[in-house]
Amino acid sequence: MRAMLGLALLLLSSGAFAQTNYPETTVRILVGFPAGTAPDVGARIVADKLATLWGKGVIVENISGASGNIAADRAAEAAPDGYTLFMGGNSSLIMSVSLYDKLAYDPVKDFVPITQIFIAANLLVVHPDLPVNSIDELVALAKAKPGQLTYGHTGTGSSQHLANELFKYMTKTDIVPVAYRGSTAILPDLLAGRINMAFLNVVNAAPLVKEGKLRAFAVSSRKRSVAAPELPTMIEKGYPDFEAVPWFGFLAPAGTPQAIVDKIQQDTVAVLAMSDVRKRFEANGLDVVGGTSAEFAKVIKTEIPYWAKIIKEAGIKAE
Repeated sequence: MRAMLGLALLLLSSGAFAQTNYPETTVRILVGFPAGTAPDVGARIVADKLATLWGKGVIVENISGASGNIAADRAAEAAPDGYTLFMGGNSSLIMSVSLYDKLAYDPVKDFVPITQIFIAANLLVVHPDLPVNSIDELVALAKAKPGQLTYGHTGTGSSQHLANELFKYMTKTDIVPVAYRGSTAILPDLLAGRINMAFLNVVNAAPLVKEGKLRAFAVSSRKRSVAAPELPTMIEKGYPDFEAVPWFGFLAPAGTPQAIVDKIQQDTVAVLAMSDVRKRFEANGLDVVGGTSAEFAKVIKTEIPYWAKIIKEAGIKAE
């Protein structure tokens, strides 16, 4: 009897008990961007399936502002019990570290990475009237006309902004940035030729390329995009390690029991492997990732110093 009691107490205090009973109530997923954006869409696709799998409510709560930093702060302060998750992206976990003098949260210490969920490629496009037919010709033109070409971006620290800055950094060119409030705001000026080029979300850009309204050269992801598989990557075009994409994944507040983290990771990866889920992601131009907690943690720890160097040398600061 004493041995049985000891075993029961051990199970109650161990991850095994937490794993078999989680979740017992509604789970919230905090998203730092408005409804309809890629992280919101991705979170809702996964939330619907997890709700069915767990038999409990899984709701998405949009807390917009500061490139996801407000939601990150809210998630970092939440109880570490698995009932508040964060759909975190590289804007708040990677770029903000170098863009802001001070953050209310620590992307490494305040979160437990669960699994990376998706990557959304950006597409390097130019106006058709620009007299270039390749990246090499674009670089040559930019060098011949320093400070005369312009690129549009969706705000300081966005993946589109940093993709252009990485391009300038690698090619040693001087191309003038022009900020807009979102990809759709860039399009009128780009289509009219008032700006020359941009790295745009592949979902927005690919249809315009097919219509001949824009000319595309490459995608900014390490692998070719499901939304434009015919286009090479910047790496394939001779730019080693070029990657500038928005990515998102699930994280939990630091201190969340490991058994709960493991369960969420395993169930989320199982959801991402479902054929109907993958089709929904691909229809939105999102490349599914999945993977382990350790793999996601490595991405975060690797990218923070990588982008810190580029942001510092380019002299970029948050507005």
